[in-house]
Amino acid sequence: MKKILLSMIFCLVIGKMVNAQQAKPEWVSIKSNNLKCWECKEVLDKYLLEEKGILEGGLVQWKINLLQGEIRIQYLPNYTNPDALKVTLNNAGFDADDTKASEDAYKKLPPSCKRAADGGGPQPRKPCHVKPFN
Repeated sequence: MKKILLSMIFCLVIGKMVNAQQAKPEWVSIKSNNLKCWECKEVLDKYLLEEKGILEGGLVQWKINLLQGEIRIQYLPNYTNPDALKVTLNNAGFDADDTKASEDAYKKLPPSCKRAADGGGPQPRKPCHVKPFN
C-alpha cells in the first residue's frame, strides 16, 4: 500500500515539474485586408485545423473578427512565433499585416475573399460577415 501511495505521489510531482517548464501561451493580433466574410473565415479555419494542427503547430486557439479584418491567435512560443504565424496566413491565401499572400493560395480563394482592389470583399448592400440562412 505504501509503495502504491509513494509511486502516485512521485508521478504527481514529476507531472507538475513537466508542466512547469512549458512556456505560457501568448496572443498576437494580425490584420488582414482580405479576411472580411464568413467564407474567408471557413477557409482559414479549415486551413489552420488541417495544415497547421492545433498543438503540433503551437496553436492554442484563434478568434477572427470579420468586421475589423483581424485574427487573434493564441500560440505556444516554444513551438512558433508571430512571424511564422504570418507566413501560415500567407500560405492560406490571406494577407497578414504588411506581408502579402502567396499567389497560388490567393488564386484558390473564393471571389469574396479577394482583396478589394481585385473586386473582393463586402459588396454594396450585401453584408458578408454573417453566413446566410438559406
